Amino acid sequence: MEQLTLPPIKHVSGVVHLPGSKSISNRMLLLAALATGETEIRDLLDSDDTQVMLAALKKVGVGVTALGHNAYRVIGCGGNFSIKDADLFMGNAGTAIRPLTAALALTGGDYRLSGVPRMHERPIGDLVDGLRQLGARIDYTGNDGFPPLHLHPAVITVPQTIRVRGDVSSQFLTALLMALPLTGQGAVIEMATELISKPYIEITLNLMARFGVVVEREGWERFTIKAGQRYRSPGLIHVEGDASSASYFLAAGAIGGGPVRVEGIGKSSIQGDVRFADELEKLGAQITWGENWIEARGPAGKLKAFDLDLNHIPDAAMTLAVAALFADGPCRLRNIASWRVKETDRIAAMATELRKLGATVEEGVDTIAVSPAPTLLTNAVIDTYDDHRMAMCFSLAALGGVPITINDPNCVAKTFPDYFDAFAQIAAPVIAIDGPSASGKGTVAERVAEHYGYHFLDSGALYRLTALHALRNGIALDDEGGVATLAATLPAEFTEGRVMLAGDEVTIAIRQEEISIGASKVAALPAVRAALLERQRAYRRFPGLVADGRDMGSVVFPGADVKIFLTASAAARAERRYKQLIEKGLPANIHALLQDLQERDARDAQRSVAPLQQSADAELVDTTPLGIDEAVAAVLAIARRELPVVSK
Repeated sequence: MEQLTLPPIKHVSGVVHLPGSKSISNRMLLLAALATGETEIRDLLDSDDTQVMLAALKKVGVGVTALGHNAYRVIGCGGNFSIKDADLFMGNAGTAIRPLTAALALTGGDYRLSGVPRMHERPIGDLVDGLRQLGARIDYTGNDGFPPLHLHPAVITVPQTIRVRGDVSSQFLTALLMALPLTGQGAVIEMATELISKPYIEITLNLMARFGVVVEREGWERFTIKAGQRYRSPGLIHVEGDASSASYFLAAGAIGGGPVRVEGIGKSSIQGDVRFADELEKLGAQITWGENWIEARGPAGKLKAFDLDLNHIPDAAMTLAVAALFADGPCRLRNIASWRVKETDRIAAMATELRKLGATVEEGVDTIAVSPAPTLLTNAVIDTYDDHRMAMCFSLAALGGVPITINDPNCVAKTFPDYFDAFAQIAAPVIAIDGPSASGKGTVAERVAEHYGYHFLDSGALYRLTALHALRNGIALDDEGGVATLAATLPAEFTEGRVMLAGDEVTIAIRQEEISIGASKVAALPAVRAALLERQRAYRRFPGLVADGRDMGSVVFPGADVKIFLTASAAARAERRYKQLIEKGLPANIHALLQDLQERDARDAQRSVAPLQQSADAELVDTTPLGIDEAVAAVLAIARRELPVVSK
């Protein structure tokens, strides 16, 4: 079984760009398929669940074209699927099988729907009961009340009132609401029980309205769809960021200090899970809202203990169960019965895994109580039960200063394939080593990275590559726009100590003095620095990163765990550079090198954007009298004081 071990994490900060919402993505895909006209959907979530829906729609004859960059064109069928006989594999995607079952049952055809074994344990009987009230012919081919299903052609007649339960999953009501306009008749749905997860119904109603069908709601007990309404394409539509996924990063900011900002949701979000931020605020977190972002910072001490009814945010509530490990007392999560019928029995799974970390946990039918231990147990190995949210939730446990091993980390592909890369962007430990040219920082940084088993970023190489690429393409180094355009799409690769540019090895070429001088010139251009900023931050991955450059600690990684300013006298640096060039068989003149270094120092220190300077929180290491081994030892001594980790 594949495993991922997260190192102990001391502090988190940064910005996360959220993937598209799963709930919105699959609803939009089905509505676009049922509508008349063509719909372009942008920012669609790229995940297992959306791929299941896309594959199923194609199998029933819907025209779907990938446009690149998570955009798709869907040619609507106007409520009449062209292929009437198909076997559809729905994986473990509840947001796909339930609404699609309703749409297929009411449009006519012979369809067989199945999924993974866990899907065959997830209830669908309340939806089938609702559809049978309209005359739909649906057989269970396994256990009654559960997939797999066999749908047959049927004569559909809408009764005066359709009654459906809402206390197991709100997806049953969503499925009926989305499918009923296909009949062309008016319809009234009455809830036979209390409705859970109401915010998800609000998402459904909002999206249906965008596609031209308005549902009148009387409280949460009665829903009316007037006759004659049909789905019409809105043309271009965007998927907002996933609010459930935001919960992990907001909680990380609350637990690990922050600030952590998530972009893609905010004040105008239609997703109920944005209310997770309100619940965090009750625990003492500092929450700030923007139109399209939310930011979280931690309280001065621990999070406050809580007792909360979380029926309105059942998915995001799982994050609070792990956050309870960092509270100042016992915590209780109530009204979460829907956890029992998700990708796994989440109440049982959560209790089992929290106990591995030393917590005392009590399970109820629809509750879980968590009493945190004074300190988390070390080296816990977390089972994920093929449940994406278990993997993502328990990544937060590493903020307790202990290594955490996640079994089957790739289960996050269900909704957030790049989750651990995104989490690393705010949480992976960073050692930032800045300093002037030839101070020895590159060699020292590489040795420190090897010591810890961390990734290594030579940011100067990116600027050297940019300069070389510009010269090869005949672009003047002072042409800011032209150089920035090249930098944004720099075809560079770093593999096994070799540096490649557009397929050519340039490991030695970028060390030529002409390129070194050119790198300093292009690095002074604000647009170039902006173009390379996110590329540099993308190197922050687990288990950690050592980054060397001119502004690693001040601009690129301002929240770095360790900041070093490595320097040496200009004379000492000129002598080192001279020896390096001679050893490589390259021509060198020590007097010219000294003059170039002094000019470069002045240029780097005086540039308007990210000038070379020692930041207030960086420790100075002067390597003038030190050899490489001594310089490495000095940096490691500082790192050991700051990092809650051991070397590999």
